[in-house]
Amino acid sequence: MNNDNFVITVGRQFGSGGRELGHMLAEKLGIAYYDKELLAEAAQRKGLSSEFFEKNDERFPRFINGIFSFAQGYQPINSYAGGSAISCDSVYQAVDELIRHLAESESCVIVGRTADYILREHPRCVNIFVHAPMDHCVERIMRRGDMGSADKARAMAQKTNKLRANYYNFYTDKRWGAAESYHMTIDSSLMPMEQVAETVIDYLRRRGLVK
Repeated sequence: MNNDNFVITVGRQFGSGGRELGHMLAEKLGIAYYDKELLAEAAQRKGLSSEFFEKNDERFPRFINGIFSFAQGYQPINSYAGGSAISCDSVYQAVDELIRHLAESESCVIVGRTADYILREHPRCVNIFVHAPMDHCVERIMRRGDMGSADKARAMAQKTNKLRANYYNFYTDKRWGAAESYHMTIDSSLMPMEQVAETVIDYLRRRGLVK
């Protein structure tokens, strides 16, 4: 590992702007950004269907073709190279391996997928959680065109947050969104995203991770 490498992980409530913040941080710091890209690359490395990864992205383990993974962590009960019957734990294991590889190879921003937990022993990893009041999240969801009505946007946010929380709480020994699980928790409704990004970068400087 390059001792100068640092990683920013971004957990986020749906509609809070975590993805936008991640992009902005990566651009300002001149480092790589990974979100959905993790799925495509993890699938390619394992020779598996990227569509399967997409469907099981940040999802609590469930029945797949009659097979259920009861394993805590990422030890799959059943996995076939052809991808016809693969446990959700296989998805988690592939993404886990890729996140560790990226952290060893380069400085980067990684959004979601329990990256903060996977990299818990990384000495230069900063974990952020982005949240906002529901009304603010609903406005953002509608503004970006994901949903056409406030009621649908609210329902989508609540469902997605529940899925993310179940996924995170299952695969880690921490609690999704709890302040003690992160180095910084940020209410993105209180400042423009540009100022939020600068606040994070100032924290990185004070930690001695960037100049």
